[in-house]
Amino acid sequence: MNNTSAQTPANTSATNTKPRIDLYQKVTDTIIQHLEEGTMPWQKPWKGGDSSFKIPQNQVSGKQYNGVNILLLWGASIKHEYNSNVWASFRQWSNTKESIRKGEKGTMVVYYDFLEKEVEGELKKLPFLKSYVVFNQCQLASYDPANISNEPEVSLVERLDEGESFLRNTGAVIKHKGKSASYNFAKDEIVMPKMASFIDTEHSTATENYYSTLLHELVHWSGHESRLKRDFGKRFGDYTYAAEELVAEFGAAFLCSELGISCEPRKDHASYIANWLTALKNNKYILTTSATAASKAVDYLNNLQPVI
Repeated sequence: MNNTSAQTPANTSATNTKPRIDLYQKVTDTIIQHLEEGTMPWQKPWKGGDSSFKIPQNQVSGKQYNGVNILLLWGASIKHEYNSNVWASFRQWSNTKESIRKGEKGTMVVYYDFLEKEVEGELKKLPFLKSYVVFNQCQLASYDPANISNEPEVSLVERLDEGESFLRNTGAVIKHKGKSASYNFAKDEIVMPKMASFIDTEHSTATENYYSTLLHELVHWSGHESRLKRDFGKRFGDYTYAAEELVAEFGAAFLCSELGISCEPRKDHASYIANWLTALKNNKYILTTSATAASKAVDYLNNLQPVI
């Protein structure tokens, strides 16, 4: 995860008896809260030219946040209606001569650090989560909605052409048959209904709905043993199956954002949220694990694209 904007934590006294915060649980609880409020931070419809739902990036480094941080920052953007995808720590904004409006609260993001520990006589580096707080560009004292730069909207035709090229460059085998979309690990092929089977919805065209569905299956495809060798999703209904489905959910949302393809909320939105609430409440690690794997899948698929 992007730790370019981490602030140095204050020194703590050796006598400090405050219980250590379980960041895995805190991150999971944050997303659970969004779900319980009826929003899925990875399924807000994306519109070309609207920067608020592009992949969040750091103001100073220009680097994109990844993994679960995308979900945390998207969730905050939905809740507070931020129209910028630019974030930075308090110190970073200060260093650019900007100040945060009085009363504004920051958003937690996390990153992995490593602790050296002897395990069965062998010194190993064990990962653990650390956190810091960032503020959106819309929280600055100097904020003026008119000054938030949205890129010129790219036409739907151009965006879909880019999506088609992206898929073609992966070399994935895609067969059109049947009435449902799936990825067959054994045959290493994606099965999709014909594009004509998809329909226009409130936020998305039929073609966008086709491509967002196909991107979900493409993320599954990235996990094949000949590629990322992701050991998820072997048995229906178990933890790894749920984790793999979240990888595909998050990965498709990240790709839709990058390609400017609207990601339509499902018709069974309420029951779908209920399913993910159960999964997240049963295992505090599934969210960070799946989001990290989703970003790795997106990186892998982007690396299959020709260098321009």
